[in-house]
Amino acid sequence: MKRLADAAFEAGWRAGRGLTRWPAIGEHTPGAVHTEFEVCVLEPGGSVEPAVQSFEECFFILEGTPQLRTESGGFALHVGDYGLIPVGSPHAWHNPSAEPARWAAMRSPQPRAGHDFDTYSVPPLPDGPFLAVDPRDPRTRRLGHIEPSNMDARSVSMNTALLVYSGIAVKMMVDTNLGAQLNTMFMVHYEPEGVAGAHDHPFEETYMFLEGEAEAVFDDQTYRLGPGDIAFAGVGCVHGFRNVGEGPLRWLETQAPQPPARHSYRFVRDWAYLSSIMQLGYAGER
Repeated sequence: MKRLADAAFEAGWRAGRGLTRWPAIGEHTPGAVHTEFEVCVLEPGGSVEPAVQSFEECFFILEGTPQLRTESGGFALHVGDYGLIPVGSPHAWHNPSAEPARWAAMRSPQPRAGHDFDTYSVPPLPDGPFLAVDPRDPRTRRLGHIEPSNMDARSVSMNTALLVYSGIAVKMMVDTNLGAQLNTMFMVHYEPEGVAGAHDHPFEETYMFLEGEAEAVFDDQTYRLGPGDIAFAGVGCVHGFRNVGEGPLRWLETQAPQPPARHSYRFVRDWAYLSSIMQLGYAGER
């Protein structure tokens, strides 16, 4: 578990001016093989020169109004905007405002030590206007926007999976619909007293808590987590969550590699049930 209050920010990529980063989850994290999850800060007037990366990156804007220029054009980003930077896609960042810009970034495959974050400079991108993120505009096909109100269980969309029985809503953000191949990013919302039972996955998950208070159990260890806290579950880590606050609980979640089409979840209660009926001698027969 990592807490933003204890974050140690360090200098970003060598071609970034005014960029610092907090690598909360990465090769230094036990069990993290596919994941690098970090918080990036770009100071007023700061910039990251055009580059390409040997990993896939998705991001979520937490604070400020940074600008992102890509081969599809330039985009003026705001809090709640998110997007995908595919492998080998030229891009550059700039913060034209008087306030710092902050975003969460997920990178997979995990960047390698000694390769300067597997990032390489490229020539400048063409100039042009910076557009607002508009999911209906084909030029923003790798970008989107989400508000806390989008998680309202009464306004479920095709991109939202609602688990009514446990008070949980999930809004997919970065996935194959945006062109992602190596990871996913989505928002999770728990109603008061919402709970997810113990389970594990054949992939890695990272959680950045944004609102409320959670009781989380990871391999029989219990934690209290709130805004700014970051947690990680490696392959096979048995974990579960409960909303123990008085209001909604909300967090940003990533997965790497992308989940398989089947058997993404293995709930302890289901296999415990099988064990119980086998002990009774029923063997599943009617």
